Amino acid sequence: MSEIAIIGAGFIGLASAAALMRDGHRVTLFDPAGVGQGASFGNAGTFAHYACIPVNNPSVFRDLPRFLLSNDSPFRLRWGYLPHLAPWLARFMMSSLPRRYEKSAGALAALLDRAHDGYAPLLANAELARFVRSRECLYLYSNAASFDAARPALDLRRQLGVAFNVLGGSEIRALEPSLAPIFERGVLFANSWHFSDPHGFLQTLYGQLAAQGLTLVRSSVHAVEPSADGAALSVDGATRRFAHVVIATGARSAQFAKQCADPVPLDTERGYHVRFPGAQQLVSRPVGWAERGFYMTPMSDGLRVAGTVELAGFGETRNRSLIDLLTFSSKRALPALDTPDSSWLGLRPTLPDGVPVLGRSRASERVIYAFGHQHLGLTLAGVSGRIVADLIAQRAPPLDLAPYSAARF
Repeated sequence: MSEIAIIGAGFIGLASAAALMRDGHRVTLFDPAGVGQGASFGNAGTFAHYACIPVNNPSVFRDLPRFLLSNDSPFRLRWGYLPHLAPWLARFMMSSLPRRYEKSAGALAALLDRAHDGYAPLLANAELARFVRSRECLYLYSNAASFDAARPALDLRRQLGVAFNVLGGSEIRALEPSLAPIFERGVLFANSWHFSDPHGFLQTLYGQLAAQGLTLVRSSVHAVEPSADGAALSVDGATRRFAHVVIATGARSAQFAKQCADPVPLDTERGYHVRFPGAQQLVSRPVGWAERGFYMTPMSDGLRVAGTVELAGFGETRNRSLIDLLTFSSKRALPALDTPDSSWLGLRPTLPDGVPVLGRSRASERVIYAFGHQHLGLTLAGVSGRIVADLIAQRAPPLDLAPYSAARF
């Protein structure tokens, strides 16, 4: 039994803690905001095991002008941030070349193929399983041209083992009659599901783990100093030593990786959501509008409309135009919607190839990375936690970790 620190108390951090505690380790979580307060709080709540198509894909070369210039684009770039972002953006464009994109898709598919098994130990617990809603996710396309443009990506999904059915307009309306009759094509992804309350799931998981001895320290870690026999953390002026340290603090993980001899090109995708209270009955499942880049997910406290991408760094200032776009687009898709009562901004960790970092640090095998999951932190939490526990236990992980190594950069 070892003393293990995890930096980050979101989906990846909590799932890692659960897996490590199943192995009998003593675990301390460090997160100044508490449990599930970052990107884990406001996501779309979808278990998206079908999402093996990275944001970096060949379509960006065709779509980038429209994304940058259109008022209804789900993508925004804050021009003042461009000088800082330029090296990342160059890597992103290189990663969008066909061969590199297909490599990233294959790496994501291999992880996603194990996502169900990764969640199995957690969802065997009835108190956690009560948050699961087993309705398959529906992607929508408002015109045939958009669907035709998506065919290469859909074909690649199928090649990589993703099961789905293509629906016509009448089938979409039969499935979700509250939707406006503006969608010509839909894709229904088999065996997908969503959480009715992602934050509630994490709070319940934390409560169970705390009862078993998990410690939460609501302080910032300022530095990680790796060594052959563990790592020292600098926490509010004090030094704390652990046998192993797990870096799982999402978009803020780069500073710690650099301290462990692994400079990684990690940045953030700012994502938004708005909530329509009492409107969760309008759809029975997560519904995504592909061209507009968002999901509408029925949750216990209303309908959550989540999505968009803004490249603008770590500032807290919200882009009102993206909040307005989510509101306008969701009301166009669901005419019965009224007015949202709240909005949220979160920072997704993003790497230019769209593939997370999982594995040991260069400086010490006692420091384990589990970050950079972009839009898939919720989905990949279970399998990522298992990989963390396997590495610390010196067990073989469930797949080859070379594609996820920080050394690839």
